[in-house]
Amino acid sequence: MKSTTPAIAENFDYQKSCEFIKSKVRSIPDWPIEGVIFRDITTLLQDPKAHREVCAIFYDRYANQQIDKIVGIDARGFLFGSVLAYKLDIGFVPIRKKGKLPYKTISESYSLEYGEETVEIHEDALNKNERVVIVDDLMATGGTIAAAVNLVEKLGGDIIECAFVVELPDLNGKSKLNGQKVFSIVEFEGE
Repeated sequence: MKSTTPAIAENFDYQKSCEFIKSKVRSIPDWPIEGVIFRDITTLLQDPKAHREVCAIFYDRYANQQIDKIVGIDARGFLFGSVLAYKLDIGFVPIRKKGKLPYKTISESYSLEYGEETVEIHEDALNKNERVVIVDDLMATGGTIAAAVNLVEKLGGDIIECAFVVELPDLNGKSKLNGQKVFSIVEFEGE
């Protein structure tokens, strides 16, 4: 039976939690190329309280939304998406880089600043009209999440929301999502 018990206590201070989570994201200037500030979540994952709070916020948001599957994007989306699927007692579906899935797949390519990437999903991963949340660690320019949205839609999934730990709103990734709802726990603006 699926649990509907919220993970967050009634006296939970959401704003304070978001500030704490944001403080655990390490900013690395000029990586992978000059002029880019990389938002590194490995420091967040190393802190059990921060990781737990991220997972609790996601769980609390989706516990009562009758979600059928969580779709996680390779690779850091797996870290949060699989925990969320476990907590919701539902299936987890990976979207992987090309050539990493062993069964029949469908694929979607997208442009990067330095070339093109392709992601894939198993062709039998979703049933038509299953209610899906797509999870990844960070949304920047939106190419990866747009490709994931297209894959889920090709399989007939009903995307409830795209969820992120971090969003970089100045890069306007939402513009590639054709109106899909987006939830992010923290944002880094203007940097």
